[in-house]
Formats: sequence, C-alpha cells, structure tokens
Amino acid sequence: MAVSFDLFGTLVTADRPDDPAAAVATELAERDVTVPDDWGDAYAEPHVDAPDGAEVPLPAHVSRALASRGVDYEHNAARRAVVAAFDPAVETRAGALEAVDAARERGPVAICSNCSVPELVGRTLVRSDFERADFDVIVTSVGCGWRKPAPEIFELTAEELGVTTEDLVHVGDDPQADGGIEAVGGTALVLEDLSLGDVPKRLAALAERRSHD
Repeated sequence: MAVSFDLFGTLVTADRPDDPAAAVATELAERDVTVPDDWGDAYAEPHVDAPDGAEVPLPAHVSRALASRGVDYEHNAARRAVVAAFDPAVETRAGALEAVDAARERGPVAICSNCSVPELVGRTLVRSDFERADFDVIVTSVGCGWRKPAPEIFELTAEELGVTTEDLVHVGDDPQADGGIEAVGGTALVLEDLSLGDVPKRLAALAERRSHD
C-alpha cells in the first residue's frame, strides 16, 4: 500500500494573496514590466486553450495575458514575478507529521498537489516542519500538466511510487479534487470526514483489511 498526500490545506497552511492579480501586477512593475490599465480583466480571461483537467502554469497564463494587451517584457520576467507574488508564510498542520510517519510504516509516500506556481511546493516544504526525504515522490500539477481530479495525476503518482492506482491511498481536504483517486480505483481519505489525527488509525485499518484480502 502506498499513500499520497495533498499539500496545501492538508499537511500545511500557506497564506496566499487576497488578490492574486494585484500581487502579480506589483511584482511585474518591480521588474519594469508595463502593467495594462485593465490588468484585472486580462488576468481573469482565459488565454491558453487547454484540455479538460490540464494545468496551465501561472507564468504561461500571465505571459499570454500580457501579450493579449501588447505588452513586451524581458524573458522570464513573468515567471519571476509569479514566483515572487506567491511567496507564502507556512505552518505545518497539527497531526501532519504523525500522519506522514504512519504512512511511511505502510509503504512509499508521495505528495500529490495541485499547484500552478513553479517552485512553490519546494519552497513550502522548506518552510514547513517536513524534510524532502520524508517523501519518496513529489508530483505537482504544474510539473505533470494535470490537475486533480484528472486521473492522469493519480496514475503518475502511483507509477512513480511503483504501485497500481488500486493500491494508492490519497489523503486530502477537497472532496472533489482529492476524491478523484476513487475514479481510478484508489482510496480517498478526505479530511472533510476525518481529522489528520484520525489518519494513522484509518491507514492501519486499511492495511489490515488488505492483508486479509
């Protein structure tokens, strides 16, 4: 049995900009990029024709939004502005360390996170109480191109962990996104129905049940 964890809202809390468009605009201006007068509208508009379930990296979206308004800018300025705009203070949630430790007793462990901002998951882990070595695999939507509940992100997580999706238990806080594991035969533990403190017992019960199957 392998276990994957959602990151934001599950293992950690991380503050995010109240107004992402404004936060990105501030960082663009800091890098001498002209911010269009109607930036709020440009940011809200779709600019990348992506398949259902695909992740659009936020720097790509910002680049297209600027281009839609005829704004030229230095290469990588959009990416650097996005990374700077999403630079959170992080707090590890109560029970998170224990939940991951319990998962490691059962098999390999992954992070499987929706995140459209490059580098954000890595910076979040550095600021948390976790070590990179606590996780065998880290799969992000910005890295693999698919957002939960798309089956592809769960299938990749299972593949990277060396198990089938049927042998993957996913722990998260969003019934729709994290519950998507069930569409590919895996098991969802959704924090809407239980607390992080309950996860070790639930994992033990699942492992016991599987040992008798």
